[in-house]
Amino acid sequence: MRILYNILLWIVAVPGLLFFLIKMLLTGKYRHSFLQKLGARQKPLLAGIGPGPRIWIHAVSVGEVTAAQPVVAALKKQRPEVKIIFSTSTETGQGMAQKLVSGADAFIYFPLDISFAVHRMLSLVRPDVFVLVETELWPNFLASCRARGVRVVLANGRISPRSFDRYRRTRFFWKRALADVNEAGMISQVDAERICAIGLAKDKIQVMGNAKYDALASLVSSQLHEDTVRRFGVRPEEKFFVAGSTHPGEEDIVIRVYRALADADPAFKLILAPRHVERAGEVQAALARAGFPDIIRVSEIRAGRRRAAERGILVDVIGELFKVYSLAQIVYCGGSLVPRGGQNILEAAAWGKVIFYGPSMEDFSQEAALLEAAGAGVRISGERELLEGMQRLLAAPEELRVRGENGRAAVRANMGAAGRYAAMIVKHLA
Repeated sequence: MRILYNILLWIVAVPGLLFFLIKMLLTGKYRHSFLQKLGARQKPLLAGIGPGPRIWIHAVSVGEVTAAQPVVAALKKQRPEVKIIFSTSTETGQGMAQKLVSGADAFIYFPLDISFAVHRMLSLVRPDVFVLVETELWPNFLASCRARGVRVVLANGRISPRSFDRYRRTRFFWKRALADVNEAGMISQVDAERICAIGLAKDKIQVMGNAKYDALASLVSSQLHEDTVRRFGVRPEEKFFVAGSTHPGEEDIVIRVYRALADADPAFKLILAPRHVERAGEVQAALARAGFPDIIRVSEIRAGRRRAAERGILVDVIGELFKVYSLAQIVYCGGSLVPRGGQNILEAAAWGKVIFYGPSMEDFSQEAALLEAAGAGVRISGERELLEGMQRLLAAPEELRVRGENGRAAVRANMGAAGRYAAMIVKHLA
């Protein structure tokens, strides 16, 4: 199976590498990470690490970095002498990691799953334990860890319904790859059952909860809110409808709903954050077509432009959405009125906000169930229900506040997973 995998990998790799090179030359994207993914330019980043046990933690991108941050903090608390090497696959994830993960001793990029890159990186890092955050399985890397005696641990493991369908169809292959995993801590019983169904031995699986609750609860602070109010020039009378992580097909709905809210209350302003910031141009064009040309981008605010009377704020940079949720009166979370499986609704809930979302929440079904039970999550079927639901709650401000606070309490009540994951990882250092 590994031979077949590597043949297919090289068939895909040749055009894939050409794609990376073309993108790098035309747009500048990947220029910071491309060579490092092949194992080059990483040695200087690791040169300053002193003696001590080494734990390599890998978080693919921004979402996984958020989950990993409290686990790193808990590891440093339990075993201060450990050296933590933190990797990401994306440049946006790398930027977020360097801002959030203060306990890491080095930041690197995860190698492509090509044997020479994998061997070089493992020889440079020399980990005692490799920790994979959430679920991204790379057969060559896992096999190389096993051959070198590196323990492999899965932390905050989750398998979405769509991923589960893909894994299950090729279970014969993934069962062999999962044999190289020593232990898996999964977010929920459903995730545990799914990874067992695709081949991980049942006695290697534990249910430990979601470390993102720890991360979000620890990041919320009155100081962060006040800093955001000041940076964005928020006036006392202003109210904000925040639409986060939107996808194509959702922005037009959001704009129409916002128009209705603003017609009823001119103090309402819109903060719109597309899931992929590179779409900011097309989202701004949609706002202009709808009659809202007076938009300021967060990148402009960062560059020193002062917000004046603009009707809307367009989030076109990574790392700001969590902060702007603190400004919201009401929230819509995207990827849910289109079939994308939903996005992270816990970020707004941690600030005590009521969140509306559509029917497609397959990737965040447990989080939705938790917030719906608390009254802080509202599932709607379309534009009309979104507008009417928001109008009803905005007309009952005390109910809106109480339901939001109940959601915040639910997030706090689920803290503690980061410490459990850290204890599991430390156990494999023995």
